[in-house]
Amino acid sequence: MNVMIVEDEVLLAMELESEVEAAGHEVAGIAMNSRQAHELLASQKPDFAFVDVQLMDGPTGIDIGVSLAAAGIPFVFATGNIKRLPPDFAGALGGIEKPYTMNGMKNALNYISAIVSENEGPAIPASLVLANDSQPQPAYR
Repeated sequence: MNVMIVEDEVLLAMELESEVEAAGHEVAGIAMNSRQAHELLASQKPDFAFVDVQLMDGPTGIDIGVSLAAAGIPFVFATGNIKRLPPDFAGALGGIEKPYTMNGMKNALNYISAIVSENEGPAIPASLVLANDSQPQPAYR
């Protein structure tokens, strides 16, 4: 799986990159603001993305999420407050609340990888809050 990381905290981005690669996936790129994220999205189509809500240029992660959903790319928000996400999660599969542990992120990545590849996956990890099933979600195929 080719994973895009949208995170403005350098250490978190590096840890997440390491975790993604350790799980056998590739990192499509790391964006620290909305401009970089949109440029990365325009230059390639990742299979999945982790998106921080609050970036260097403000709470622009939601806008990036909307663009990802419109492009049919599944994603998960990483945020300090899941309750501040829109009711429809802006098309995200769900969210991971910060601060997260690397083990929690690894479990979420394993689950997400199974969902994206349409395989039966492990149980939903405690670290991942799924979007409300009653909300319409975009098709990721």
